[in-house]
This record gives sequence, C-alpha cells and structure tokens, in this order.
Amino acid sequence: MAELAIQVNENDIQQIFKELGLTGKDSGVMTKDWVKSPSGVSLVSSNPTTGDKLGEVLCAGDKDYETAVQNAQDAFEDWRMRPAPARGEVIRQLGDELRKHKDALGRLIALENGKIYSEGLGEVQEAIDICDFAVGLSRQLYGLAMHSERPGHRMYEQWHPLGTVGVITAFNFPCAVWFWNAAIATVCGNTMVWKPSEKTPLISIAIMGIINKVLKENDAEGVMNLVIGADKTPLSEQFTPIRI
Repeated sequence: MAELAIQVNENDIQQIFKELGLTGKDSGVMTKDWVKSPSGVSLVSSNPTTGDKLGEVLCAGDKDYETAVQNAQDAFEDWRMRPAPARGEVIRQLGDELRKHKDALGRLIALENGKIYSEGLGEVQEAIDICDFAVGLSRQLYGLAMHSERPGHRMYEQWHPLGTVGVITAFNFPCAVWFWNAAIATVCGNTMVWKPSEKTPLISIAIMGIINKVLKENDAEGVMNLVIGADKTPLSEQFTPIRI
C-alpha cells in the first residue's frame, strides 16, 4: 500500500523547524543575508493535508526585490572571475550540506507540499545529484579549437556567463527544479534571484538557509538570492510579459 501522507505531531514539526532554522515567522527575502523586516505582505503557509497552519512568511516588497537584484548584479562582477573549478567547489559543499539535512528537508516537503515522504526525499536526492553533476561540469566547460585559413591564427570557442538570471519555480517541485537551474548556473559563473511558489515558501526558506551558510563560508554572498512575494503585485501588473 502506498504511503499517502507523512504523519507527524507538533513536536515533530518543531524538531524539523529547529534543524532547518525555521522559527514559524520567517523572512522571505535573502540577499547577502536575511532581510529581517521585508516590506511586503504577510503570507501564511498551511499543511495541504490537514489545513493546519505551519508558519508565517514576511514577503518581499518592491524595494526588497530591487535590492536583491542589485546585490546579485554586484556579486556577479567577482563571481564570474572566480575559476570554474572553484565555483564547483562551492556547489560540492552545498551538496554535502543537503546530504546532512536530507531527512528534515524531505519531511518538510511532505508537510508543506503534500507529497508522500519518499517523494520528498526523492526531491532532495535529485538536488544532491545535480550538485554532483555540476561539480564535474565545472571542470568540463570545453570549447572547440578550429583551424583558421589565416596564417598564424587559430579560432576557438570560449563560454562566458550570462550575468544575473531569474529562476521561478512552481509548487509541485519546490526543491529539485531550483537546483536543476541554480547548480548549473552557478558553476557557469552566473548569479541568480529565486522567486519560488507562494504555496511552498517554507521549503525555499529552509533551502536558502543551507545555501546562505555555504556562501558565507566561501565569501560568495549575493550569488544566490531569494525573493518570496505575493502572486500578483501592483508593480507586476504594470508590465506585459514577453514570451521568447
């Protein structure tokens, strides 16, 4: 028989929160460090299985978003010059931290997302796997070397980072999809801003808590940034999306 849902009590939830650094009322903005008092609205996260409140998140306002983007752009100037294998080392450490907290993250995914426990663990394992892949990729950013018809010349390909990229993830894969994008983008020399689903904010906050620790230890603050906001804001409604 399939496991339908994770069964936990209040003490279990508090233990999960404690391990992952959650307080029950957390900031939804991390840029170089946590913004303690974001200027956006308050968001309540609930367990979809029971409807019980899990925690409260203080969302980003327009100024918080602008700060996160600016910090990501500033960090890019230094990050792009760090050798790719050194960038890969940061991702290697991040993968190791995910291994340490795999069970707690898997349980939190089951609680907030509604997946069965084994699926929650599977998502974290996918994140670990892509970190391992990205570490190897950091030493394999090859380019072609080609002959030229001009005497004394050669042609070659050299890949350069794009800059600051945005990552938007849906509620149904609140962990794995972020890492599929972020791990690869990081070793390629990019910085990023993550806008996760407002339906699963606690998972993204827990993940960024782990990331923030690794970034600080490697003098890489601002490489990855988190902005949790309401689904729609007056600012977002001023613009028409461009699809390419």
